[in-house]
Amino acid sequence: MLVFKSRKLWIAIAFSALVIGGCSKDTPKVKEDDEPIVEEEAVVEEPVQQPAFVAPLTGEAVKEEITQRPIIVTINNHPAARPQSGLAAADIVYEMLAEGNVTRFLAVYQSELPENIGPVRSARSYFIDMAKGFDAFYVAHGYSPEAKTMLDHRIVDNINGMAYDGILFKRSNDRVAPHNSYITAENILKGAEMVGASMNYSEKVLQAFYEPDERGKIGIETSQVDIYYGNNEDFHNAYVYDHQTNHYERQSASVDTKDMLTGETVSLANVLFFEMDHQTIDDIGRQAIDLTSGGNAYVFQNGYLREVKWANVNGIPMAVEQTGDPVKLVPGKSWVHFVPSSPGLQAMVKTQP
Repeated sequence: MLVFKSRKLWIAIAFSALVIGGCSKDTPKVKEDDEPIVEEEAVVEEPVQQPAFVAPLTGEAVKEEITQRPIIVTINNHPAARPQSGLAAADIVYEMLAEGNVTRFLAVYQSELPENIGPVRSARSYFIDMAKGFDAFYVAHGYSPEAKTMLDHRIVDNINGMAYDGILFKRSNDRVAPHNSYITAENILKGAEMVGASMNYSEKVLQAFYEPDERGKIGIETSQVDIYYGNNEDFHNAYVYDHQTNHYERQSASVDTKDMLTGETVSLANVLFFEMDHQTIDDIGRQAIDLTSGGNAYVFQNGYLREVKWANVNGIPMAVEQTGDPVKLVPGKSWVHFVPSSPGLQAMVKTQP
């Protein structure tokens, strides 16, 4: 009996060894605490597509290279001239004193030229200096004595309503002079041809813009900036930040700044303030403004306000870093204020968190 049981046990052990041995030929041995290896798919980040062409003055993508020479138009900002036509299409608008505490606009057009622009108003010497810096074709209706001398000497290519009133410049019937002079895009180009001015873009403005993947949120978070030219509420401007659009809407005298052509409120990516020396030069209150010496500046973008400097770069006042490099702007349209150094930025510009 003992022999029988031992034999049965030996047979069972031998059979089990055969089974295990047979399995081990085809199946790799896996430890209990090993986890199955799962191959992860490689994540390939798509590079940010860079546009083929960008507009020189806005940094926005455009379908074709811009070859249009910049056009600068002096636009009336008297309360009787509001709302103006063509403001929303300007790449940049410069606002500065013309006489007393009354401001005027220099609207710079290159990316697009609106159907109608105005009311067009008279030239000042520093308006012409700005046009020269841009190598722009300059449009105005009227002039100060200093500006007339500069225009007579062809400091810039230009047409003026004093010579072309009723020809290229048309008067509207719903407003009274001097708040009713307008010019069409067609007549600007016709005027350039009449005076033999090339409209090809030859000078490149070296403005820097943020890339699509850059945030550019630097400074103190600020939802609204107000600027006061004197005590007249008509020249109290406010810029309110819209977090959804990442743009600013402009108000003047608590009224939205709208384009009469489109009815839309002016929308801006950047608002800048340059502190400049001003001097009253006559009994009318006309000004001389120092566009060359540089000074303090504020940049308002992406819902943030920060202090920088400005300098004259190739004839154009521009915001610059401490290094001297141009301040990067958010792609889009910009509004620039020239602010008298007396009383200065801190007195004239107020912020709200």
